[in-house]
Amino acid sequence: MSAHTLGEIARQIGAKLEGIAERAVRGMAPLESAGSEELCYAESERMLDAVVGSAAAGVIVGEGFPALPSCNLLRVKDPKVGFVRALELFQSSRRLSGVHSTAAVASDAEIAEDAWIGPMAVVESAVVIGAGSQIGAGVFVGSGTRIGCDCAIGPNVVLMQGTVVGDRCVLHPGAVIGADGYGFHWMGDHHHKIPQLGTVVLEDDVEVGANTCIDRATLGETRIGRGSKFDNLVQLGHNCQIGEHVLMVAQAGIGGSCRIGNVVAVSGQVAIVDHTTIGDGVQIGGQSGVISDLAPGAKVLGAPARPIGRALREMAAVTRLPELQRECRQQQKELDALRDRIAALEAGLTE
Repeated sequence: MSAHTLGEIARQIGAKLEGIAERAVRGMAPLESAGSEELCYAESERMLDAVVGSAAAGVIVGEGFPALPSCNLLRVKDPKVGFVRALELFQSSRRLSGVHSTAAVASDAEIAEDAWIGPMAVVESAVVIGAGSQIGAGVFVGSGTRIGCDCAIGPNVVLMQGTVVGDRCVLHPGAVIGADGYGFHWMGDHHHKIPQLGTVVLEDDVEVGANTCIDRATLGETRIGRGSKFDNLVQLGHNCQIGEHVLMVAQAGIGGSCRIGNVVAVSGQVAIVDHTTIGDGVQIGGQSGVISDLAPGAKVLGAPARPIGRALREMAAVTRLPELQRECRQQQKELDALRDRIAALEAGLTE
């Protein structure tokens, strides 16, 4: 990893440096473990003591962080943003170009001169791969697939025929884009497979996690909007239409033909039934089961998914069930005793 100076880093991330501009930095580390050649960040003033005790070469802090003459501070408006920008400076940006000798590339494939096709990759007929894109080892690129510029396609990714990938997309190892949708029809004595003739379109700046699967449409297209990010192990059914800047966390499962709006957040292990419409800005809590449409801006939790405030009250009530059960039993005993006493008094009055 190449070295930078604090002065260089400050200029790159737009920080005001209070310290030694020539101090060398060779990497990034957590605040509590950073060494003398590493940079870290402190998210708030609550971390003041940790900053004072740190051996780091420099610390990225907010504009209101106390002055510390003994520490090299890089002041920015948002420390987390400054931290991310600094990480990008140390990220490996080495790119390869050309075609590895073990790759199998169709003669009519259009590969940009500065793109890279890695070892044992297979690129079928009529494929187009844009400038700067990196195709990792063992990747399968099906016929007619189009990959934009500056994409990073990780090892063993599968892009089935006709898939469209926009610019600057990142596909992590093992992702499968464009496998058949899960479509079958009962023919009286068996489930008959419905041919899946559509495709998948990933717009620009989409990121797909490891071993995530996005199914092709039966007809038409499954589409993922610009800037959406999928975690590992997400399953997306056929003909889904996903908006822009959507987040989906690990093990979420989205049924076929769902429509999900822009800037939606889907937490881990969420299940959404097929043909459901999710409005813009919706937030769905972990392990929720969505069985009906959600209006824009809704915040839901639980199975079935319901407004988060109601769900949390119900969960709190459930935790009190043993206590309430004991109270009910005690009240029943007291009520039975009272009834017995009343019955005895009534019997005495009639004698």
